[in-house]
Amino acid sequence: MVESKSDNKEKCLSSAQDFAQNLQKIGERSQQLLEVYMQSQQEPEMNDSLHISNAFLQLFERMLSDPTKIWEIQMAWWQSYMELWNETAKSFAGEPSRTIAHANPKDRRFKDKAWQENVVFDFLKQSYLLASDHLQQMVEDVEGLEPHTRQKIEFYTRQYVDAMSPSNFLMTNPEVLRTTLESGGENLVSGLENMLEDLKRGKGKLHINMTDTDAFTVGKNLGITKGSVIFQNALMQLIQYEPTTEKVHKTPILVMPAWINKYYILDLKPENSLVKWLTDQGYTVFIISWVNPDAKMSQKTFEDYMNQGPLAALDAIESATGETQVSAIGYCLGGTLLASTLAYLHATKKSSRIVSATYLTTMVDFADSGELSVFIDEDQIQALENKMQKQGGMLQGSDMATTFNLLRANDLIWSFVVNNYLLGKDPFPFDLLYWNSDSTRMPMVMHSFYLRKMYQENLLVKKGGIVLNDTPLDLSAIDTPSYVLSTREDHIAPWQATYRATQIYQGDVRFVLAASGHVAGVINPPVKNKYCFWTKPDSTKQYPDDTQSFLAVAKEHSGSWWNDWLKWHAPYNGKKVAARKVGDGKLKPIEDAPGSYVKMDK
Repeated sequence: MVESKSDNKEKCLSSAQDFAQNLQKIGERSQQLLEVYMQSQQEPEMNDSLHISNAFLQLFERMLSDPTKIWEIQMAWWQSYMELWNETAKSFAGEPSRTIAHANPKDRRFKDKAWQENVVFDFLKQSYLLASDHLQQMVEDVEGLEPHTRQKIEFYTRQYVDAMSPSNFLMTNPEVLRTTLESGGENLVSGLENMLEDLKRGKGKLHINMTDTDAFTVGKNLGITKGSVIFQNALMQLIQYEPTTEKVHKTPILVMPAWINKYYILDLKPENSLVKWLTDQGYTVFIISWVNPDAKMSQKTFEDYMNQGPLAALDAIESATGETQVSAIGYCLGGTLLASTLAYLHATKKSSRIVSATYLTTMVDFADSGELSVFIDEDQIQALENKMQKQGGMLQGSDMATTFNLLRANDLIWSFVVNNYLLGKDPFPFDLLYWNSDSTRMPMVMHSFYLRKMYQENLLVKKGGIVLNDTPLDLSAIDTPSYVLSTREDHIAPWQATYRATQIYQGDVRFVLAASGHVAGVINPPVKNKYCFWTKPDSTKQYPDDTQSFLAVAKEHSGSWWNDWLKWHAPYNGKKVAARKVGDGKLKPIEDAPGSYVKMDK
């Protein structure tokens, strides 16, 4: 049936009314957002605790000292921009044109076809790429800056460049514009509602929701490997997992996650759970589930974490199994604690309690800690300590999460701004991002010690630089066989830093470089074989001093590093014994896994 002119008129009128109503809703939501924001600003912090202004002041001073170089860079940019204008004019005229600025094929910001096919959006994209490259190049070329100042300037310049991408704005993002027209502005209404919810959840600070939090519950569809808490103290619960084989290896496995996030990163879903995979390989597996500390625990020290963490766990495992020796796996900060514990055990003649050590993306030499060092200097640490003091002696988990997210701002901040606020979509359910958002607090005394003694002063690799339980530590004395896993795209523990462990320990070391990043490179089950890994050729007896020399000789392997670890660990398994049921030993189950500590609020 052919629609009449009056029908078309009514439809247009209805669409206009819907759009007007949506504009009214947007105005109402905007008013609510303003009210929430103003309430959060009752006691604003107006200081520049990161001392960014001073760093950029030094940059401008250095620029003025060599205006010729700046002029040359400006002229090069202007020439490129004029070329872009000329090529764009050809495109408008229907003539063949060439691309002046190419986006990285992996850059998901410009995946929409309009960025390539529409002349206007292609021009916007290329203009942005030229300007961002020019700005970053200008900063990199300035001479005479102190290294830490340069690193800080380059980091925050990149944050600015990322924030200014045309993909982040309504009027310059083709997908957002198309969605707005098609939905009559419903996406903007939904986006403002999402933003309001995130502001309320963050108590006035924008706490971006990265995943569908209703899709996951720890103990129901995450952290569901069968086991029980068999021991607990103020800082941790120790979980023992039920065996899945009739016989098990004699040597138990103790897993020590970081306490920056929660342990279940290693026990997500059954198909990507390292814990379940280990039990299926015939291991008796124990894992530490750290508490989410509150203000009453603000004085807890790094020493406390060693005493009430791995040392207490070793005693508990002996009571549960009768075994005096374990193989230990430490992840990130848990690996740093493992190295510290091994140095302590060696100094106290008890190093035989750990027969092998596996370090997953672990730094022990902090000389070059990557972009995280941007946040590590005396002024910033002092500012952070003052902030922790005001927060009851704790570093809030959201503060730590924000820092880590800034390291990958396009992936972990701006992509969600576009999806949640501009497109008005709900975030996709993703187990890794759910875990990433489930951060924990840090006790002030422990965290200050960690930042000052390790990151700032790099004392852990100095003989006697760190003293725990009145015992000077010496990592170079560790002769425990070590498996050191790094990941090539790690922004938190750069592999160039973690590689240095190959030059520190006395015992046999196997270094493995996995593809991907700090989490995805570790959680790479063999059934998926998603990422490859690299190792030193067997013919090369020693590890080169530097990472480039390692890469020059490294051999690439397809598949997961998990199977490589399994072969490496075989000599430390011990003979097969009857499977150990939870509760067979002296320690009885306290509660079912995942336990109560992991469920403590954020």
